[in-house]
Amino acid sequence: MKRVLSQSSKQSSAPASGPPAGGERRQLAYLSHPSSLLHDMGEGHPECPARVSAVRNALREAGLMDEMDCLEAPAATYAQMLRAHPSAHLRRLEHASPASGTAHLDGDTSMNEHSLTAAIHAAGAMVHAVELVTGGGYQRAFCNVRPPGHHAESSTPMGFCLINSVAVGAMHALEARGLEQVAIIDFDVHHGNGTEEILAAEPRVMMASTFQSPLYPGSGETPLGPNMVNVGLPPGSDGQALRRAVEDQWWPALTEFKPQLLLISAGFDAHQDDPLAQLNWTEQDYAWVTHKLSALANMYCEGRIVSTLEGGYALPALGRSAVAHVRALIGH
Repeated sequence: MKRVLSQSSKQSSAPASGPPAGGERRQLAYLSHPSSLLHDMGEGHPECPARVSAVRNALREAGLMDEMDCLEAPAATYAQMLRAHPSAHLRRLEHASPASGTAHLDGDTSMNEHSLTAAIHAAGAMVHAVELVTGGGYQRAFCNVRPPGHHAESSTPMGFCLINSVAVGAMHALEARGLEQVAIIDFDVHHGNGTEEILAAEPRVMMASTFQSPLYPGSGETPLGPNMVNVGLPPGSDGQALRRAVEDQWWPALTEFKPQLLLISAGFDAHQDDPLAQLNWTEQDYAWVTHKLSALANMYCEGRIVSTLEGGYALPALGRSAVAHVRALIGH
């Protein structure tokens, strides 16, 4: 699989452009890639290709696909991924990638022959989305891609994640787009340990997160840096706990930080129907937090938000939650 990374290293992110000439440019860009449907970790695995289809179909049924420009995510370049991961990590993934069948990286995470391609395009979706909202005529973007990324540490794939897409996107905003302050919001039910590990020493980034605690990966209660606002929630917490976390802890820190761009690790597995956790959020809670973050983006970021899919494993609830989230991003 050396071909995958060598090809990626020769590609550059697609230019910051919108719809084809003569097309009507909309506020929100929707990015995905066919490889997201080909990455498969085995029968019965909760992080399955149907997740992307569930989100896409729910958005279509809600009429929201007609309000977005649908773009194909490019591959991230090798140089772009190196901002978040050392070359040894990328080479490890390359060498582990099987020509056929399944290669297991740990008890939860495996690869088939399409997985590395999918992960590179998931990271590329974030890079291109950052380009679009910082210079391509869009205000917001939603990336319906997989595998997720927020558990991938700088040198360790884990928790269904291979490459930390949101970290790659954040570093691209700082190093290539000239931004000085970027905020990452992670409301996945599992703590984004990889994002924190990669960016805890980066003062130009603030990360604010909620997550169930205790729960996999067993981290988050002790922040790794002063730029981390971690709010662990006990099992059974509902949407009111989310609201208190946002208003009492996220909001003061974020308004003091004054970010120029918001990146969202949008995990929908805190939903009350999700089988992998025990929080009791509903789609109305995802709409509320997205509206709140949109208000913050309007105050400090010129409205700029890039959101990418992380967790969410009850497919009907995932679809409804994504609709609530995207509808709020559009401004409904």
